[in-house]
Amino acid sequence: MNAAVQIPERVEYQTHPSQYRHWKLSFNGPVATLAADFDENAGLRPGYKLKLNSYDLGVDIELNDAIQRIRFEHPEVRTVVVTSAKEKVFCSGANIFMLGVSSHSWKVNFCKFTNETRNGLEDSSTHSGLKFLAAVNGACAGGGYELALACDEIILVDDRSSAVSLPEVPLLGVLPGTGGLTRVTDKRKVRHDLADIFCTTNEGVRGKKAKDWRLVDDIVKPAQFAATVQARALELAAQSDRPADGKGVALTPLDRTLTADAIAYNHVNVSIDRAKRTATFTVKAPTGAQPTDVAGIEAAGASWYPLQMARELEDAILQMRTNELDIGLWLIKTEGDAAGVLALDATLQAHASHWLVRETVGLLRRTFSRLDVSSRSLYALIESGSCFAGTLLELALACDRSYHLALPDDEASAPKITVTAQNFGAYPMATGESRLERRFYNEAPAMDAVRAVQGQALDADAAFALGLVTSNPDDIDWADETRIAIEERVAMSPDALTGMEANLRFNGVENMFTRVFGRLTAWQNWIFQRPNAVGEKGALKVYGKGDKAVFDWNRV
Repeated sequence: MNAAVQIPERVEYQTHPSQYRHWKLSFNGPVATLAADFDENAGLRPGYKLKLNSYDLGVDIELNDAIQRIRFEHPEVRTVVVTSAKEKVFCSGANIFMLGVSSHSWKVNFCKFTNETRNGLEDSSTHSGLKFLAAVNGACAGGGYELALACDEIILVDDRSSAVSLPEVPLLGVLPGTGGLTRVTDKRKVRHDLADIFCTTNEGVRGKKAKDWRLVDDIVKPAQFAATVQARALELAAQSDRPADGKGVALTPLDRTLTADAIAYNHVNVSIDRAKRTATFTVKAPTGAQPTDVAGIEAAGASWYPLQMARELEDAILQMRTNELDIGLWLIKTEGDAAGVLALDATLQAHASHWLVRETVGLLRRTFSRLDVSSRSLYALIESGSCFAGTLLELALACDRSYHLALPDDEASAPKITVTAQNFGAYPMATGESRLERRFYNEAPAMDAVRAVQGQALDADAAFALGLVTSNPDDIDWADETRIAIEERVAMSPDALTGMEANLRFNGVENMFTRVFGRLTAWQNWIFQRPNAVGEKGALKVYGKGDKAVFDWNRV
């Protein structure tokens, strides 16, 4: 990895198990164990200690990396057991003192990333057969219980002291920030009045009551706990179709060059215009001979184009989201030969059932979803030399607007877009809908019209007529129209845009995931700024200081 310049305080999302400070990762045939052993002196920022297995962003960066490596490097793993290496403590959730000293933007981005990581567990369970079992072997509070909730099943040790809890409302004056409220009702099906008691109680619920209330799946005495967890992990593994004899792919470090105003990878480039508060993401099409069979894909490993590109794009999104807060508009471009993208899509479709292809499609799906939930305006610019086709067309479909250059007098240079089968469900949004279904509200006439041109290269006028792009200015109007659109956007209130975009992007079916990222995130964002939480005497600020929180009693 190259770094042309060192940027202070920059958050780095790339890591490796040899660098972990917080998680112990071990393997036993089809079962991997992720044991929480957070180093209290290894917080990502100064000013707090990660006591009692409390976590910060650095802990979750390692967790995200570990899950990614299990997906790709260990196809033999079918069940991941999430547990604790500390006695009597599973995880006490997000570090309260970290939250107390953090900026508003840091708290919001922290919650967003932890949500994405936990949603990723459920995504892998649904789409690639990787199951997760929370072996709660101690106190489990707040974000710790939210991590357990993201697993397929929860087993709680019945030792008369270990309990599960979501104490954020009574203790801190905020909401559980990582989907706890939503998963308790939508996933665990906890009766709403019992959920009300649970979410307003500091001490939590343990033993038989925890099982009866559906907060956990099973309770087990300490003497039988390890054996029960192992047996259930193997039972879950038996339900998976991940290959016992699959050859894993080592996720080698990304080749990246970082400068003051750019991030460059092999297939993705980001250039920043600080004066205009914009960043241009350019995703390049595959070049040269690409593998078309499983043997070739396996041989390419981490350098296989869609896997490498997805890893680069994901890193670029996370880098920009965390480290460049004032760059509010992302301009999305592609570059290269669309034929290479179409050939790639044919390969992805032909081998969709192979574990490595499936995992790669999964990474693409989750990476595109990071765009959906990023609090940045997204404009696609479809220019000469673009290759918005199939998989790469998802980038344009994810954008708030798309501008497609029309060149009526130069057909050869006119940029085209192409819809493929990959656009009809390979990369669903959090809603479960494809971005085409989101775009057209899954209305039959519009969807049928797009299906009818599948595989055809569409110029600006044809794409506009089908509703696939926002605007189709010709070469005379292009520069002015795009310039004005950009200038108008960056002049608007970032707060208002964030709220508007989040509402408009998720315009269709609502489910547990949209509520986590939509309703819950919006309310948490607001609460994080209220004096009842973060004022001088707010609950989050006085926690651990022996003072009592002072509330504004007005309901608003």
